[in-house]
Amino acid sequence: MSGISAVLTKQETAIDPPENKNSQILDGTPFNFKAYMVGKATSVNKALDDAVPIKHPEKIHEAMRYSLLAGGKRVRPVLCLAACDLVGGHESAAMPAACAVEMIHTMSLIHDDLPCMDNDDLRRGKPTNHKVFGENVAVLAGDSLLAFAFEHLATATPPGQVPPGRVVRAIGELAQAIGSEGLVAGQVVDIDSEGVEDVGIEQLEFIHIHKTAKLLEASVVLGAIVGGGTDEEVEKLRKFARAIGLLFQVVDDILDVTKSSEELGKTAGKDLVADKVTFPKLMGVEKSREYAERLNKEARELLAGFDPHRCKDE
Repeated sequence: MSGISAVLTKQETAIDPPENKNSQILDGTPFNFKAYMVGKATSVNKALDDAVPIKHPEKIHEAMRYSLLAGGKRVRPVLCLAACDLVGGHESAAMPAACAVEMIHTMSLIHDDLPCMDNDDLRRGKPTNHKVFGENVAVLAGDSLLAFAFEHLATATPPGQVPPGRVVRAIGELAQAIGSEGLVAGQVVDIDSEGVEDVGIEQLEFIHIHKTAKLLEASVVLGAIVGGGTDEEVEKLRKFARAIGLLFQVVDDILDVTKSSEELGKTAGKDLVADKVTFPKLMGVEKSREYAERLNKEARELLAGFDPHRCKDE
C-alpha cells in the first residue's frame, strides 16, 4: 500500500471532500489513509521527542520542544519515510532524515510567525512560540532547530544501512532546499510582493515552489536517497514532490479563505488582511480548485513504474 498515493488522496479530500474516508492506491486496492498517517506520525513523534530532550539550558530546549512537539500532520516526515519504503529501504534508515525535515519545517513556522514576518499569534491551535517565550528566544529556538537538524541527519543516520556518501548527498540536498535558492528565496519574493498590484501567476508559483514545495521536495528526495534509490528513481520522485508541494500550497490558500480559524488551527484570512498574493486572489476559488486537481493528476502519473506494495500499512 502506498503512503505517497494516500497523501494525494488526502489533498483531494481538502479540495472536494468525498464520502468515503478510505483512499485507494493506484491499482485500486483499498487503503486506510488515517491508519497509515497515524502509525507513521506516531513513530515520528517518538523519534522527535527522543531527539530533543530537556537539558541545560532548559529554556531554549523547552522552546524548541514547544513548537516541534505541538502536533501537526507530519506530512513531510511521513513522505520522507514513504519515499524510503518506495525505493526498497527500511524506515530506520530514513527516520533521522524525517526528523531533520520536520525540525527545519518547525523552524520556518517559528520564524514565519514573528512580528517582523507574518506576525501571527496562533499556530496548530496554540499561541505561537514568540507569544510564549518572547521574540528573542523564539528566534534562537528556530536557529537551534535549524542547526540541530543537520547534526541529527549527520550523526543519527545508521552507518550500517546508509553509506556515508549518501548521507553527505542528503545533507547537500537539504541545505540547498532551505537557502537563498530555496525556502529563503521564496520568502524574500513573498515579502517583496505584498501590496504589489501586478504580481502574476509565474511569480506566485516561484514563491510557493521555493517557499513551500522545496522543503517538501527535499523530504521525498532525502527518503529516496537514504533508502538506496537509483538516480532515476530519485529524480522521478523529485518531480512528483515538486508537484505535490505546489498542490499543498494551492489547497492551503483555498482553505485560508474557505475555513475558520477554529477549523484550521491557525489564523484564517491572514493573507487577505496582509494583502498577500494567493492563488484564489489571482484565479478565484474555483479555478484554484481546478489547478489543484491538475497538479494532483500530474503527481499521480509520476508515480507510475514504482511498486506501490513496497509501502505497507503497519
